[in-house]
Amino acid sequence: MAQRTYLLVHGGSHGGWCWRDVASHLRAAGHVVLTPTQTGLGERRHLMSAGITLETFVDDIANVIEAEELEDVYLVGHSFGGCAVVGVAERMPQRLRHLVFLDSLIPMSGQSIMSGFPADVREARLEAARKFSGGLCSPIPPATNFGLSREREGDATLDWVQRRLTPQPLNTYLTALTLAHPVGNGVPATYIRCTDPMYPIVTPSADFARSQAGWDYREIETCHDAMISAPRELADMFLAVSAA
Repeated sequence: MAQRTYLLVHGGSHGGWCWRDVASHLRAAGHVVLTPTQTGLGERRHLMSAGITLETFVDDIANVIEAEELEDVYLVGHSFGGCAVVGVAERMPQRLRHLVFLDSLIPMSGQSIMSGFPADVREARLEAARKFSGGLCSPIPPATNFGLSREREGDATLDWVQRRLTPQPLNTYLTALTLAHPVGNGVPATYIRCTDPMYPIVTPSADFARSQAGWDYREIETCHDAMISAPRELADMFLAVSAA
């Protein structure tokens, strides 16, 4: 297989750190892998501000592509990271080879992510952010929220994830992207659904992906944080994605 460039975008409250084992497998197979952290999260948590929006997250990833002069990128977005993938595809489809949505949210033009949540879930998240930070950011979630468990992943792995999770800028949930093109902007796309257990919040996005003509839909029998629970299997799925 010819060398590929993978740009892996993490989900909410995570950082580039979560791709550690997947990146190791892909690099061992001879590929270039970048795992940036979005503004206000992970090692960039000191940049937390009310001005961080979905467009900020798109800027983060688009600027990596520009600064590193990347071409033919396999752009992967996990969970909330799917928002940045959609935004980058809108801006620079010519720099992308394939989109991979890993159990991710897929934003619709003009609609915030929060607007798509059930009313009770939306209000609970808003109230939690108000109590935690006056509405600046969401509190750090338990690692078990992502399907990880001490029984399956072990104490060391679960504690490693919990130590590294950080608050999520609330305005990334409340702002919207404006798209002039269909989601994906014509770039070949694959959606990977995690099935054990299912992560309900992404179900509408997974259903949307299955309905798109020409999109590839696959499943992996592991939890929402598949890069933690099944890194080798996930890396193999990324390698199996067609370049067509």
